[in-house]
Amino acid sequence: MLSEHYTITPDEMTEILDRLKPHLPPYLTKIERSEFGHLVFEFEPFTGREAEPVRPSTHHDDRLHYVPEADDEAEHLLREKASRLLDRLFERAQDEWRDAAYVADLRHIVQDAPARWAAYRREAEALDTAYAYLRRPEAAAEWQSAVSRLVDAQSRAGTAAAAFDERGQQIADAHDRHVYADLGRQAALTAAGYPEAAEWHIADASSYGRRQYSDWDTHPPLAEQIRRQVEEQDTHLAKVRRLSGTN
Repeated sequence: MLSEHYTITPDEMTEILDRLKPHLPPYLTKIERSEFGHLVFEFEPFTGREAEPVRPSTHHDDRLHYVPEADDEAEHLLREKASRLLDRLFERAQDEWRDAAYVADLRHIVQDAPARWAAYRREAEALDTAYAYLRRPEAAAEWQSAVSRLVDAQSRAGTAAAAFDERGQQIADAHDRHVYADLGRQAALTAAGYPEAAEWHIADASSYGRRQYSDWDTHPPLAEQIRRQVEEQDTHLAKVRRLSGTN
């Protein structure tokens, strides 16, 4: 039984690579040892659109198939080391491919998300401005017009929020699909060419498309955030009308 900590001598490496040659992937460019003695595999850059790397079977290879230790200890160990090397090689290739596939998926999905986010930010700021204006003394002279402008701002903000949520849901779904990639969410978006995505509001994939949200949902989609904001504004204005006796 080969332990987790084992050594491949230079002579063994020469023999192992010769035996593995028919099974090595075409995108492998180098195998070398790090300064700490670990094997390092280098590959041509993956696009993420290739088929996922899959370790080939060596079961029918006369120089690599399993040999019991009791039959030939030296040959058993050499083949075990060759199998481990092939395992590590394809594990590393899969890691790099998964990252590349994640980035490629995001590049395809993000599309006009930056423009949609910019539109949302403009409308959200306009909504805050319209609501804040109602607290100023001069708003009393044009109260109905000011409230009407607030209603328009609420509608525009809700529309912009829903438009960004459409992309946000697709991005969130991509995050879920690529959960096994090594890249984190922001790192993947940055690699895809969108470092500004750190400012975007992307809810969990499961949060999109709901009809109702509980008060415990502290990170809902933008449309729900705007709905809550509008509800608070409407409740406040209704109380102002009631207490001030205005229509």
